[in-house]
Amino acid sequence: MEILPVSDESLKKAAQVLQNGGIIAFPTETVYGLGADAYNADALVKVFEAKGRPRFDPLIIHICNIGTLDKVIDLSQLSEETKRKLYLLTGNFWPGPLSLVLPKNENIPAIATAGLNTTAVRLPANKAAQKLIKLAGGVVAAPSANPFGALSPTTAHHVKDGLGDKVDIILDGGAALVGIESTVLDLSCEQVRLLRHGGIPKEKIEKLIGAVIDASAITAAPEEKSPNGGLASPGQLKSHYAPRTPLTVFAKEEIQNLPHKENTAYLFFDNASREQFKSNFESDNQYNLWVLSSSGNISEAAACLFETLHKLDALGVQRIFAQLAPQKGLGSAINDRLMRASR
Repeated sequence: MEILPVSDESLKKAAQVLQNGGIIAFPTETVYGLGADAYNADALVKVFEAKGRPRFDPLIIHICNIGTLDKVIDLSQLSEETKRKLYLLTGNFWPGPLSLVLPKNENIPAIATAGLNTTAVRLPANKAAQKLIKLAGGVVAAPSANPFGALSPTTAHHVKDGLGDKVDIILDGGAALVGIESTVLDLSCEQVRLLRHGGIPKEKIEKLIGAVIDASAITAAPEEKSPNGGLASPGQLKSHYAPRTPLTVFAKEEIQNLPHKENTAYLFFDNASREQFKSNFESDNQYNLWVLSSSGNISEAAACLFETLHKLDALGVQRIFAQLAPQKGLGSAINDRLMRASR
């Protein structure tokens, strides 16, 4: 395993590894991805094995530009209305943190899609990711570069700690800017469904194309999602994105009224919530109190979420108590990750 800073030379080297059937970790604006040639079933097996990922959990296909979409998708299966919505969404949100579930073409192996006749595809905004994908042939399958179910990686260091020598190359492009996975929207049916909250808020999508069905509710059974047992989208399992330390979530009013417990880290959404909690205690002790965004900025909180959870996981505390974000905009994605991480 090599960790290489992003450069023209390292991108060429990583692209060659992909073309030869290897797997590499690379930065995107959401989280770091674990990439393999999307057309090479043997390489895709390596991704599942490196992550310990179950085969019923499909991968997201990453493309380098909108002109590559027909290498992945069978556009002939879409109605004119769905095509209209597709072009609106890609015109406004691509490149960016939006994955679209669409009918796949015959070139994409079944292992990439959990046996489904649809696949999720996105065009990342990260320039290094775009260049890598183009050099590798234009189509790369990439889930998050972490052990299955664990905290998502937003830095190359997270990838190294989680996967180590299971990866041929880790490209270090610095911290992910969005810091939370892509929104997944299902366009394979006439009624558009939101399968995973993420970097593009539901409100922005609905403002553009009208109402969508929120199908992101946490469920335990993957077989509820499709007839063959495959999930329609990554990130739909009840337990996911979880630190090793047990985590419990609370509403704002609940966490402020909790007693102080030793060997516990408290994660607040903003400074105001933390100060309210501290005011309940006469002691001047510096409790283990953390904040996602001092000012309560939801974008900042989303970008800091996984990095902060990685830090809390390394403290050696017995428990993490986390405050839910306001349920609006990116707050929906933050709360989705916290709820799936809780146990």
